[in-house]
Amino acid sequence: MDLEQQQMRCDWASKDPAYLPYHDTIWGVPVYDNQALFAKLCLDGQQAGLSWLTILKRQKNYEMAFHQFDPYKIAQFTESNIEDLLQNSGIIRNRRKIESIIKNAKAFIQLAEEGIEFSDFIWSTVNYKTIVNHYENLADVPATSKESDMLAEKLKKAGFSFAGSTICYAFMQAVGLVNDHLTTCFRHQELKQV
Repeated sequence: MDLEQQQMRCDWASKDPAYLPYHDTIWGVPVYDNQALFAKLCLDGQQAGLSWLTILKRQKNYEMAFHQFDPYKIAQFTESNIEDLLQNSGIIRNRRKIESIIKNAKAFIQLAEEGIEFSDFIWSTVNYKTIVNHYENLADVPATSKESDMLAEKLKKAGFSFAGSTICYAFMQAVGLVNDHLTTCFRHQELKQV
């Protein structure tokens, strides 16, 4: 038995091989880069009504289609660009979801023009410190929290879309605002020390 098989992980990580590297190296690691946070928020918005695995398997296609999630390039997209994206089988071809990425890019730029770093905007929700939860079972992990409610409200007020509380909580888990690795998972302890 190799080390990968021996290590205990969150239950969801064993459902598909694509989840393993994501779970082991990305999910829950604190992210502070403005553009990386923007990209993840947009990708989580694409997940609405779908599984994260559906988006994870298309992430590279999204990165190509949306210029590596450069908000300044995305904000320039026209109706013609949207029509092209609606023909792109590598992404979710949902007009509202595509338009939300463009809307979010414009909201990101507006914050920047107001002198607000996106990282500060996001991390201030948890007072710049990861909330470490201690869940033993996947069924105990909530879909929202008071912090995700607060972040969703802040984002909506700033002009972002596809960023409700459930999406925000998934985003917060992914970018390390909360550590929701199960206590039985080897990453829970590792990330407590980050």
